[in-house]
Amino acid sequence: MRTPTSTPAGAGAPSGPAPVRFDTKIAVLLRDDLEPWQRLNVTAFLVSGLGAAAPEVVGAPYEDADATAYLPMFRQPVLVFEGSKQTLTTAHGRALSRSLPTAVFTAELFGTGNDRDNRAAVRAVAADQLDLVGMAVYGPRNAVDKVLKGARMHP
Repeated sequence: MRTPTSTPAGAGAPSGPAPVRFDTKIAVLLRDDLEPWQRLNVTAFLVSGLGAAAPEVVGAPYEDADATAYLPMFRQPVLVFEGSKQTLTTAHGRALSRSLPTAVFTAELFGTGNDRDNRAAVRAVAADQLDLVGMAVYGPRNAVDKVLKGARMHP
């Protein structure tokens, strides 16, 4: 299980706990030609699979001062990037070659209405021919950085 590491505070830094720096990264890469609603929808779908595939990314449940229980969430930030269709295809190949947990969303999924048809649409196409509009990847920070080379932070 990967754990956060503390980074020592630099000179002149405010006192208090050191910032938490995770040795893993959760990242979403979106194709840069998507409509705003598509970007949100694709991001939500992509990250939903990571908790099941990598349960260590999910923290403890939340509770407010009234003892109302809430669902747990990821224990670390999700970084969102964008890039061209070619950037996405290249990143996908890199993620697969590194055997990193990866979720994909293809253009065909905008036309399906259920999980069964979504899975069938992806299954019908070879990995190097997928019309990717988004992907999520999780793994060691340096490996994810290499996968995302050429992508830029989402504005």
